Amino acid sequence: MKKTILASTILTALAAPALANNAAVVDTEIEQIKIIGNKADSRQIAGSGAVVDEEQMRIEVPSDINQLMKTIPGIYVREEDGQGLRPNIGIRAATAKRVEKVTLMEDGVMMAPAPYSNPAAYYFPTTFRMSSVEVLKGAPLLRHGPQTTGGVLNLVSTPIPEDFSGQVLTQFGENSSRDIHAHVGGTEGQWGFLLETVQRSSDGFKNIDRSSRDTGFDIEDYVAKLQWTGDRQSLLAKVQYSEEISNETYLGLTDADFAQNENRRYGLSEIDQMDNSHTGYSLNYAFDATDNLTINILGYYNEFARNWFKLDGGNAYINNANKGDADALAILHGVQDEAGLNYKNNNRAYESKGVEANAQFALGTHNLEVGVRDHTDEMDRFQPVEIYDQVNGSLVFQGEVMPSGGNNRLEGADATSLWITDQWQATEDLNVHFALRYEDVESFRNQFANASRTELDGTRSNDSDEWLPGVSFTYDVNDNWQVLAGAHKGFSPLGGGAKNFQEPETSNNYEAGLRFNQGSFFAEAIGFYSDFSNKTQQCSISTPCDNGAESGSFVLGESTVTGLELQASNTFEVGQFLMPVDFAYTYTKGEISEDNAVKGFIDGDELSDIPQNIFSVRVALDNNNGWVNYVVAKYADEMCVDIGCNRDNNRFNKTESLFVTDFVSRYEVDSNMAVYFKVENLFDQQKIVARLPHGARPNKPQTASLGVEYSF
Repeated sequence: MKKTILASTILTALAAPALANNAAVVDTEIEQIKIIGNKADSRQIAGSGAVVDEEQMRIEVPSDINQLMKTIPGIYVREEDGQGLRPNIGIRAATAKRVEKVTLMEDGVMMAPAPYSNPAAYYFPTTFRMSSVEVLKGAPLLRHGPQTTGGVLNLVSTPIPEDFSGQVLTQFGENSSRDIHAHVGGTEGQWGFLLETVQRSSDGFKNIDRSSRDTGFDIEDYVAKLQWTGDRQSLLAKVQYSEEISNETYLGLTDADFAQNENRRYGLSEIDQMDNSHTGYSLNYAFDATDNLTINILGYYNEFARNWFKLDGGNAYINNANKGDADALAILHGVQDEAGLNYKNNNRAYESKGVEANAQFALGTHNLEVGVRDHTDEMDRFQPVEIYDQVNGSLVFQGEVMPSGGNNRLEGADATSLWITDQWQATEDLNVHFALRYEDVESFRNQFANASRTELDGTRSNDSDEWLPGVSFTYDVNDNWQVLAGAHKGFSPLGGGAKNFQEPETSNNYEAGLRFNQGSFFAEAIGFYSDFSNKTQQCSISTPCDNGAESGSFVLGESTVTGLELQASNTFEVGQFLMPVDFAYTYTKGEISEDNAVKGFIDGDELSDIPQNIFSVRVALDNNNGWVNYVVAKYADEMCVDIGCNRDNNRFNKTESLFVTDFVSRYEVDSNMAVYFKVENLFDQQKIVARLPHGARPNKPQTASLGVEYSF
């Protein structure tokens, strides 16, 4: 309460001069759901960023967020299911595990199921209904949080149109896949609305031993928006609901079986299935108090419920079979009986809610933002285990064990955040960005000894707070060249499993670079460096920590991440055709920076989930008459599965490098209709792109689809 009162006082005090001084002008048309703006804005900010704009989204029609992220420098992707259902995305020094070290937002609202206590993104917004995607890195990301080390990922949904209009997009493809995206909306007078849905289904590209069950998914997603706009104020209400059933598993393959058939699944995983639903509400009020003061108040509430029913402990069979254990391999192949197989209902319910107030105003050459957020989230874990026997290759139910201990617990967090930012146009050529953020997080875990929750098995709690300063600048050397640099302190909360003596992850982060812009040609080179005093991991079954723990937090110790990001784009004229070309490259080296005998790490051990080299090339051929063809090529080096894979020649401790090419051809039939043809993974290259969870896993094979888009 004291912090909230303090923040309100600061807001009032700093806003007072702006109310009294109407001479300065600030852009009152603030699109609160966007954190950068358009692609041109991303190339001018006093930090580093990228925007996948509406045009690219419209042409490529992406359904898998992983494939979009691979075209942005500084982004690391570890695929899992080949469909993008459970993304693992990292940004710079933020590891890729379940997007847990990245601030994930939709329209400026945090979208992790429990951003502070359980940030692992088992829910991810449907990419198919997004109009653009923004990535913000460097010191300016301190405006957002809680994850402030690597970057912010903001998904921008379909906006309410100015005039009554709509669109229906239908896509059909291999593996009986069907995707529909439809929306209708408009604005009349002071009122605007949007109704939208996405319907997706597929049989999947894998085949289960001795089973007729498919490995696909069914997804339904619905959105409704209602906006009222007054003289100097507006109110935007948004409601979203989605549900998913996907026949996905944690069980991968042995390397030998992967080499024979990448798209095989063992019969032990036949009954594995994810069942989830998400409901989100948000209300955004904007008030232009004066010509140079805008106040926004945002309230949000999200619920996410999921039950991933799947084989528990399959990793032991995979590891033993990879080591040559004939019995383990026979059990995986279904030719040897096995009693007492555990299939866990990974049943969890999440709640996330909060209120945020932000004021933006101008004072002379300064554009300031001051804000406060009060947030609460919680995770309820109740996970019964069903016992099966494998008999003659079939699964036979034996009984059920009710949960206790780690399978029966509540976790939560209360957080207060404050921020102040200042964009100061110091001279005509020099723009300086100051940022200060404060995070105060109190977390807890209550673990129960019985299913009725009448007896506690144990409790944990943690209280941490951090001040996070940052500064960055851009300097225009001339009309073409710009220099940028920045430094900020990064922070990552420990989560609900933290013990009272543990400290949150903090880091000192630096970046510096050059930009060149002339006509349609743009080039950027940015070096970055992150120095961690206590890099941490969030432990889970899907991504165990390096100490083997499958819950709680693990502190790795001192680490550094160093890298270089390059990107360039230009549009060439080839006869009557235009040829836009976009190139992105990232070099990264992440390693332990100090010997730690207690944890078994030594200076120079490579960090997991960070490929050393990644690049992408996008080339288009546009005839300026409605026909455009895109080729997108993407490459990523191998990655460590566990820390220190550079110290041995164990192939099971690494993924494989991957080069994939996608093709899209789109033709505008008329002003209302377009048709397109897509081939993902054109040359059918499949590799071991992940070994977590539980064995070797492939990317999507060559997959073709045909789509029709009709607008009115």
